[in-house]
Amino acid sequence: MILLRLAWRNLWRSPRRTLLTLGAMVFCNTILVFMIGLQLGMYDLMINNTLRAFSGNLQIQATGYNEKPQMRSSFADATQLAQRVRDHINLDSVSARATGFALASSQTRSYGVQVLGVQPATEALVSTLPGLIKQGSYLSPDDAQTAVVGSVFARNIKVDIGDELTLVGSGKDGSIAATVVTVVGIFDSGISELDRNLLQMPLTVFQDVFSLGNDAHKIVISAANLDAAVKVESEISALIADHPDLTLLDWQTLNPGLQEAIQADFSSAWFMYGVLIVLVGFSVLNTVLMSVLERTREFGIVLALGLTPGRVGWVVMLESLLMGLAGFSIGAATGAVLNMYFAINGFSYSGMQEMGARFNLPAEFYPEVSLIALTLGPGAILIATLLAAIYPALRIRGLQPVEAMRAV
Repeated sequence: MILLRLAWRNLWRSPRRTLLTLGAMVFCNTILVFMIGLQLGMYDLMINNTLRAFSGNLQIQATGYNEKPQMRSSFADATQLAQRVRDHINLDSVSARATGFALASSQTRSYGVQVLGVQPATEALVSTLPGLIKQGSYLSPDDAQTAVVGSVFARNIKVDIGDELTLVGSGKDGSIAATVVTVVGIFDSGISELDRNLLQMPLTVFQDVFSLGNDAHKIVISAANLDAAVKVESEISALIADHPDLTLLDWQTLNPGLQEAIQADFSSAWFMYGVLIVLVGFSVLNTVLMSVLERTREFGIVLALGLTPGRVGWVVMLESLLMGLAGFSIGAATGAVLNMYFAINGFSYSGMQEMGARFNLPAEFYPEVSLIALTLGPGAILIATLLAAIYPALRIRGLQPVEAMRAV
């Protein structure tokens, strides 16, 4: 306790220097809390909107379909099972899909395309694509031989609203799957892979054309957020427990590249954060070292009186610890206030609204207010502060009392 009181008093022997160093720590801590919170909030937004664009948070599939998608890897009574899931978890955003491939031909060109059979009444609840129709309209529940296509595909194959496409593929039983559909809508998702290669048609038409009967390949479940998806995952698993041929996949399994991209981006961001942390560390090193040099004669006296170099070094370490804890507390608190403000009001910048409208995304980011967002950055600076104090503390161990007392 005596050493603690002594360390605290020593900090304020030079108030200006201590306040400048503390101010730098608080500023950097606040910036780190806000930037990390904003980054985590952007990741949540990116994950949710990527999942909402196409895959959903969870999918029920035939076992092995995700590893090797094949037309014959379907399961029966898909729409009935989708309704059971919808009723069981009390969530409307559940929709069945079937997937195939076909050669699409217009009057002038032919291209291969992925054909997706969807339930028009519920697809808009699990995907943002129905809200990205730029020309025409989306599929209606009573649509028959109609389709919506991506903007790049429409441009490549030279079709417009009202034009017909001939589709030729292979059915589940090996028969020729052929039909003619009318383009009623063109979507522009901003995702080139979807805009170039995707065609959607009503699920009932798909099942008839591709000889699926009442089968489908997946049931897509879209939750409000990742936490909500975790809550319903166990309920859905229990519901399909008596179907050994079915499996429930989470978003990490469905989108392995998304998690890897987030980890890579977070790691690269720490290069910039590391620069701030190193700068603060050198600032603390300068403050503590100057403090030790100014008190060399004083340290010589206490060493001559019998105080061990180790205890004197602990005083220096405690000074850094106290300053680091003060910077941690104040910086985390101001960062929390800043994050909470933007978590309520949203954070935006010039051009964000136009970009959000372009990709059917919100116009603001909302920083995450969590323990990891509030403590990760300030914790790193606290560690840097303690590391910076090691050299000045070790320097005391090499002092000779007589020589130290002669220092000016």
